[in-house]
Amino acid sequence: MADKNKILITSLIIVVVLLISFLIYLFLVVPSLNNYITEKQLEGYQYALASILQEAAKCQTFQVTYDNQTLNLFAVECLQQEQNSSA
Repeated sequence: MADKNKILITSLIIVVVLLISFLIYLFLVVPSLNNYITEKQLEGYQYALASILQEAAKCQTFQVTYDNQTLNLFAVECLQQEQNSSA
């Protein structure tokens, strides 16, 4: 009978430790991981936008590719500058 009680207590302790570990993972690890992912996505967006703006500032056409689509872009301000300098 004493052995059964020891096994039962040990099993309950293991279950409690597993539940506490799961709750720590759920409430601490997952939110911090999601915040990290969101920060990196925002950094990627900002880097891509800054790169596009830098290329546009050169007043030359440049290509932007996404999946199978490619766009040739040109800054409208450059056209306006050319018209003002020609006039």
